[in-house]
Amino acid sequence: LNADAYTISPELPAMFDGMKMAAVATVLYIIVRCLNLKSPTAPPDLTYQDTPLSRFLLKSCPQLTKEYIPPLLWGKSGHLQTALYGKLGRVSSPNPSGVRMYLPMVDGATATFDLFEPMGNHQTGADITMVICPGIGNHSEKHYIRTFVDYAQKDGYRCAVLNHLGALPNIELTSPRMFTYGCTWEFSSMVGYIKRTYPQTQLIVVGFSLGGNIVCKFLGENMVNQERVLCCVSICQGYSALRAQETFLQWDQFRRFYNFLMADNMKKIILSHRHSLFGGSSGKTIDADLSRLYTATSLMQIDDNIMRKFHGHSSLKEYYEKESCVHYIHNVKVPLLLVNSADDPLVHDSLLAIPRTLAAKKSNVVFALTLHGGHLGFFEGAVLFPQPLTWMDKVIVGYANAMCQWEKQKPPCQSTDLSTKSSCTTEKA
Repeated sequence: LNADAYTISPELPAMFDGMKMAAVATVLYIIVRCLNLKSPTAPPDLTYQDTPLSRFLLKSCPQLTKEYIPPLLWGKSGHLQTALYGKLGRVSSPNPSGVRMYLPMVDGATATFDLFEPMGNHQTGADITMVICPGIGNHSEKHYIRTFVDYAQKDGYRCAVLNHLGALPNIELTSPRMFTYGCTWEFSSMVGYIKRTYPQTQLIVVGFSLGGNIVCKFLGENMVNQERVLCCVSICQGYSALRAQETFLQWDQFRRFYNFLMADNMKKIILSHRHSLFGGSSGKTIDADLSRLYTATSLMQIDDNIMRKFHGHSSLKEYYEKESCVHYIHNVKVPLLLVNSADDPLVHDSLLAIPRTLAAKKSNVVFALTLHGGHLGFFEGAVLFPQPLTWMDKVIVGYANAMCQWEKQKPPCQSTDLSTKSSCTTEKA
């Protein structure tokens, strides 16, 4: 036998090395693409009208005009920002001390909110209360809420945080109803309590995700709701549930998968209050409702079979139409900051035409769109580890501080507070 026949060709190791290098290059390429490492950082894209107020706000709130820089290795991925917010909430979140308040509603429900007093005086010397509405199924004990409240308290703000009806696992429902996409009853009850209890306080309204829809709808429903309100900030909301429902069934940006996860969470909340929600129904009705609930794989199915019925809506379309702030937000006259992220996997790009158009038409609205941040993420950090405070926390408090300064230096007749304006007009008359 020829020994040379068993000799490994010298070209083979080189070929194997080439395959390894190609595999490594492919993996690196996928990582770079998935993590968007080549994506630039930039200041938020702002839409607003040039007015004395907007110029003052942009000068006094630098977070709106400076680059938002997420953690280098993963912060440019909207999915990772969203996932980290969803699993972790925040890093090393504090545990602010508050008092839980219970408010009976006319339909037998019991609204709850947590009240946190400021840790010092506000820089303007004024009494300011932030009335806060969390995201879907969230409450005052969530880490991102605790982190924000602690930060706002240290800046001299009193904070009132709504606990969505049915969201707290240790609080039983007292009526066959829980929170919905746009019901403002509980938030209105909390705001009314704050106005009665602190007659000198002025309000800053803050809403996160679904909470952003609720607060904008609340303000636009009735002009009376805007009295003593200095401004409103909405973060990562979708503005129109009717327009959003189609995008939530698409696999683009894995939106259908997020839909499934949120539907699963809603199932758990509803089932935890099974007796309160379905106890008064007949056996067949309960079985049918629960059967549809168990088999639901999307929020829309749950909304159609369960949620819309709490307020007697005849169809899913009617429910989404009447509970979306898009039909009310144009009535908001107080300064309004709308913030979204371009890589938010939950809010489709087509929905962003709503705040962009509104800000272009109305002088009281500023729309800020960041390149990165995901859904309620907005983490900041150098390379890998995020900071405890996020860009979102800083921009809300920064904008609030700027509005308080503006209000302090303006004469009463030019105030953004509608109640002050009306009294000023009455005095002139």
